[in-house]
Amino acid sequence: MKIEEGYVTNLTKFYILALLSEKPRHGYDIMREIGNAIGKKPSAGQIYPLLQNMREKKLVKVSIQDRKKIYVLTTEGKSFAKSMINHFSELVKIAIRQKLKKCAHCGCEIYSGIFRKGGKSFCCKNCAKSYKNSSSKRS
Repeated sequence: MKIEEGYVTNLTKFYILALLSEKPRHGYDIMREIGNAIGKKPSAGQIYPLLQNMREKKLVKVSIQDRKKIYVLTTEGKSFAKSMINHFSELVKIAIRQKLKKCAHCGCEIYSGIFRKGGKSFCCKNCAKSYKNSSSKRS
């Protein structure tokens, strides 16, 4: 069965795929991880129907360990999750690109933790110091 890329229609489905791409998990673990990330734990009524739908689409399979259902991505599920994560990464790059600054000394891209000195942006104090030393040598 071919899975259309439009299948992931909400962030909960995406998050489940991302979590399962890290390692196999049971439903409660998935609910806990999503809850930790967003500050509100989703209900079983939100998660288990999504997992069942993913089983029907052959994206996940279930194994039983210690009387718990453990959800594991299938080969097709891994491929689909990787594709969705790559697409999401590209969207995130576009969204944060305008907030990136370049270090005046080494040129690395900085999103947060910018060190500012003399109207310039640096990734760290060492680059600010090196920039100052190299610009004073040029003078």
